[in-house]
Amino acid sequence: MGCFANPPYVHIQRFVVQQRMTPDPATLLRQMADAAIAAVAPARCLPPHLPRPPKGRTVVIGAGKAAAAMAQAVEAHWDGPLSGLVVTRYGHGADCRHIEVVEAAHPVPDEAGRAAAGRILEMVQGLTADDLVLCLISGGGSALLALPPEGIALADKQAINRALLRSGASIGEMNCVRKHLSAIKGGRLGAACAPARVVTLLISDVPGDDPAVIASGPTLPDATTCADALDILHRHGIAVPANVHAHLASGRGETPKPGDPRFEGHELKVLATAQHALEAAADVARAAGIAPVILGNALEGESRDVARVHAAIAHQIRQHGQPVAAPCVLVSGGETTVTVRGKGRGGRNAEFLLALADALNGAAGIHALALDTDGIDGSEDNAGCILAPDSLARAGAKGLSAKRMLADNDGYGFFAALDQLIVTGPTRTNVNDLRLIFIA
Repeated sequence: MGCFANPPYVHIQRFVVQQRMTPDPATLLRQMADAAIAAVAPARCLPPHLPRPPKGRTVVIGAGKAAAAMAQAVEAHWDGPLSGLVVTRYGHGADCRHIEVVEAAHPVPDEAGRAAAGRILEMVQGLTADDLVLCLISGGGSALLALPPEGIALADKQAINRALLRSGASIGEMNCVRKHLSAIKGGRLGAACAPARVVTLLISDVPGDDPAVIASGPTLPDATTCADALDILHRHGIAVPANVHAHLASGRGETPKPGDPRFEGHELKVLATAQHALEAAADVARAAGIAPVILGNALEGESRDVARVHAAIAHQIRQHGQPVAAPCVLVSGGETTVTVRGKGRGGRNAEFLLALADALNGAAGIHALALDTDGIDGSEDNAGCILAPDSLARAGAKGLSAKRMLADNDGYGFFAALDQLIVTGPTRTNVNDLRLIFIA
């Protein structure tokens, strides 16, 4: 299996020195991915944005796949006492001395996440205007901060989460529903901190980098409504229990809105985004003498549809040298979706690459890589996969059909059989998906 075994910067230096003239496509793509992930690591992007210590207490709270690494970075650079708690996904923890790190389930919340969310809400009670709440937010925080409101059980939230994940709903749609079925998200945590000063530091995993969408905006006022949440559930055909419907229809689930005085004086800073990762990857390609073409940092849609568009662009370059001449690398980011209809395994990146393989149909000279920058493609154990021009032929020799496996949503099974999974382990950051297509 492919893996990033060495530190990213070691990879980059070795690649630039040894491969400048005739880069191996697979090596180039992996080095680009290494650089993208390194560029958005909390240890690199967080320290310059820390506020000054307050007169009073500093309470550090947060949630997300990068939360533990963000907490580590705070401790390493903070001048003064602090305490707090952050919650991250199982396996994404890190050692901290003063900030407690709790691990919980993602993408479907569990009791550990519910308990941690309750403790975080309690920690910010009774603060004063002299105190500082430093909130560390990254992708995944919405599922990890699972605190249902009165009258709604954790089991209700779990069932709705599963349905949303299978429905093809966008991250913005999912988080709108989550905000209105929560006692902590959608600005409720930020409102609870008043009158303390709140500084929210974010690593964005959402297309467009809207801070109110990242982890369902626990410290930011929310412009969406209960009616919006009901409409999303209806459009995606998701049935909810009577108590959940009543909670939304009655307006009891409404969130604090922009203009609420409890948010006065709050600050937010977006530390790292998909664009930062794409630009770092592009720099590696340029250093190797290969032209990078950044298609966009916020591409959305069904994984297989996005793959077909990427394949069409690759064919146009290969056949006509438009919009650029080969050799080049197409670079894109964002978060696609998968409407699950089959019983196979695979996250959205495996689905993307399997659909790309089908659309390219073994075209010569085209290699590709797709992964989630958090190191976990959906709920699997791989970050993503890599595709070579001979992948389709090799699969055929094993009796595997890309079309049949795509219909079964089994991208994981396809690339596992070819030993083309990319396994990084948790990266402890998250700016969503990275897609790279090398055209010789």
